[in-house]
Parts: sequence; structure tokens; C-alpha cells
Amino acid sequence: MKKVSQWINKYLFVGVFGIFILISQLFNFAGGQTITNNFWLFFKEMIIFLPFMFILIGLFDVWIPKAKIEKHIGNESGIKGIVLVVLLATLQAGPLYGAFPVTYLLWKKGASIKNIFIYLGAFSTLKIPMLAFEIGFLGLKFTLLRTIITLPVFILIGYLMESYLRNKNFEIKQPN
Repeated sequence: MKKVSQWINKYLFVGVFGIFILISQLFNFAGGQTITNNFWLFFKEMIIFLPFMFILIGLFDVWIPKAKIEKHIGNESGIKGIVLVVLLATLQAGPLYGAFPVTYLLWKKGASIKNIFIYLGAFSTLKIPMLAFEIGFLGLKFTLLRTIITLPVFILIGYLMESYLRNKNFEIKQPN
């Protein structure tokens, strides 16, 4: 009985979403059709992007030793570690959900909490392809000003999160 209730709790939302899509298709509900179209576009993007992302993460996991990560972006890395994670985030491309597996791997290999949060912030706003579009639409002056403002904020958030999470013991849970 407990397994059934766990299964229902786990998949209830998916079932309700599927029923909503079916009903919206049957009754030509425009909002539901828009949601359905957006869902399929996002699903296709993920199916195309994620396998390549996981291959690259697997290679990174095998090729880069833990000691190298700890040395360059670990707890004792200082300013050099911040520069390296910002550079890593800036040179990557892809949607934000692609950064989370990389973040998990960096944490597993010994990156500091501060550098992980800085990486996530920089990845979300400072990727070169995104900066190129921003310069094209909003201008170089705006892009430089936004970068000069946001980067110190992400660094501050990294330090704050590190001080907040410093004494927490996180476990790496293996999938069931």
C-alpha cells in the first residue's frame, strides 16, 4: 500500500498534466494547445541537448582528476578560482538546465560552494553567445554595465552561500 501511495504522489502531476492536454485538444482550448506546443518544443530541445551534455560530463568526470579541481577551484583557490569558474561559465553554451549536471560534478570533485554559486550565476548571464545577442539588441554600453553590476553580485552571493552552508554536511545520494 505504501508503494502505491508513493507512486501516486510521484506521478500524480504528470497524470493531471496529460489529462489536461487531452481535454484541451478535444475541446480546442487555445491555452492548452499553447502549453502542449511549448511542452513538445522544450521536450525536443532536451532530448537533443541532454545526451551530448551527459557525454561531455562523463568525459570530464573521467579525464579531470579530483585533485586538479580541488587545487584550482576548491576551498583554497581564492581569486584564481573565481576567475576560472567565471571563464568556464562564459565559454559554455546551452540552456541553464545544462549547468546543473556540471555543477554537481564540480561539487563532487571538490569545488568550493562559493565557486559553484558563482559559476551558476555567471552561466546564467555571461555566456558569450548570450552576450553577443545582448550587444546586438541592447548595445555594448548596456551589456558592459550589466556585466559590471551582476558579476560582483554573484561573487557576493557565492561568499554568502558559502558562509551559510559551510557547516552543513551534504551527502551524495546514489539513485535508487
